[in-house]
Amino acid sequence: MSFFTMCVLAAGIGMALGTLGTGIGQGLAVKSAVEGVSRNPGASGKITTTMLIGLAMIESLAIYALVICIIILYANPYAKLAEELAKLGAK
Repeated sequence: MSFFTMCVLAAGIGMALGTLGTGIGQGLAVKSAVEGVSRNPGASGKITTTMLIGLAMIESLAIYALVICIIILYANPYAKLAEELAKLGAK
């Protein structure tokens, strides 16, 4: 398996795990907010505001995972080293 194939697999698995975790976190946050509003409708404004801030923080984790995966795919610092080693191995 080549270096670049491993990079693509690592990026795919990393993005999948990153979005899985943030999806579960967002679902739990919305579930808790809906339960809170149903128990105390008068506090819906504060609950909604807090939930939206929390969702933005959770979503930033998915964006960080995306940035790392893009770096792995397109700006990998070890790409040149892998190319040089492949050329030496081919000789």
